[in-house]
Amino acid sequence: MSQDLIRYDVLAQDALRGVIRKVLGEVAKTGLPGDHHFFITFMTAAPGVRVSSRLREKYPDLMTIVIQHQYWDLKVTETSFEVGLSFSDIPEKLLIPFAAVRGFYDPSVNFELEFDVRGAEAANTDENLDEDEETDGIESVLPPTASSATPLPQRNRAAASNREGDAEDGETSDEPRKDAEVVSLDAFRKKT
Repeated sequence: MSQDLIRYDVLAQDALRGVIRKVLGEVAKTGLPGDHHFFITFMTAAPGVRVSSRLREKYPDLMTIVIQHQYWDLKVTETSFEVGLSFSDIPEKLLIPFAAVRGFYDPSVNFELEFDVRGAEAANTDENLDEDEETDGIESVLPPTASSATPLPQRNRAAASNREGDAEDGETSDEPRKDAEVVSLDAFRKKT
């Protein structure tokens, strides 16, 4: 068998990351349609990832975020996305390059994408990598910048509550606010 000089595996992963980019771009413009929501797993140590030192310490390798009811300021560019989430009632702003995304799952329609960053790197080097070298092949696409966490604007809180059916226009619910929760994608995979 001849060597794949075109690198179809890399092209396919880039195309699938384009699916995530397009979906998040639409959600940024119009909000989440229907019951759709997303679990996004990314490498916290990848170049260009911007998370607080508190979260990086708690999740040094991988982190999964949920984009459902309690998110704000979703912004999508060609190379990354930025989103505001709350962790233990502390608002955080995360910047995640698409190259750092390891998994994307929409449980409402059982749609899942997985990216084998290590597999692509191993194919590039034709050697086995140890865990410290896992992110070497990821290109830094964004310069580090200072983050500013901003709380969810009141109009977006009302919109989030309306999606849940908990409040009328402008009213807030007396129920405690649900924080973003980090979970393992393995919890949603089919057992074989």
